[in-house]
Amino acid sequence: MRADLSARAVDARELMDDPDADLRMLERTYERFPLINAVVSRWRAVYRQDIRPLARKRPIRILDVGAGGGDVSRALADWSRRDGLAVEVTALDADARAIGWARGRGGGVQYRCAYTSELVDAGETFDIVISNHLLHHLSGEELSAVLRDSVALTSAGGLVMHRDIARSRFAYLGFAVGTLPFARNLLAGSFIRADGLTSIRRAYTPAELSAVVPSGWRVRTALPARIELRYEVADAGS
Repeated sequence: MRADLSARAVDARELMDDPDADLRMLERTYERFPLINAVVSRWRAVYRQDIRPLARKRPIRILDVGAGGGDVSRALADWSRRDGLAVEVTALDADARAIGWARGRGGGVQYRCAYTSELVDAGETFDIVISNHLLHHLSGEELSAVLRDSVALTSAGGLVMHRDIARSRFAYLGFAVGTLPFARNLLAGSFIRADGLTSIRRAYTPAELSAVVPSGWRVRTALPARIELRYEVADAGS
């Protein structure tokens, strides 16, 4: 449980990012993501506070960047349907393995294997652009590109929310201790525990993220050890 958290471990790599990663373990990781995200990511609260109020005004489109197995996308689509709202959700990931697996889960979500730059080139726009646990995966150049594309893809009056884990001793020890009882049962045969700890080592602190993002972006924090990078696009008449 010891780790150097004084700086981002940018050279550390998550096992699931390996192109040759064991496919069975990768798919089991996708299967277990809903359990982890339900505990740590708090998208239900985000839906209530930011997404549902906008969707009650008009039909909206949501883009989930780096969607992986698509569990957040499917959850947002499901909550919207239950509330009788017209919400179109697109799960985007450049990894064909993730999108291929996610498509088999349906859920009223559009799954696309592409980069954000391809959507920008196609002239597509969305009301809300989100990501979950994406930022820590990106190099500096990739982060700049994703933020630039996110703004370009968001229509007037829209919102961008990139949410991730915040690096801290609390986050690392909390995840290590919290997942230990499940390492040989619920999480066995997946990359979740090992990659989760690597993710925290690679993650930003709020101060680090604030120092590298362009003007107009806001860094917000929340429990448990959450960090959010937010950009609000002005209305066309503003």
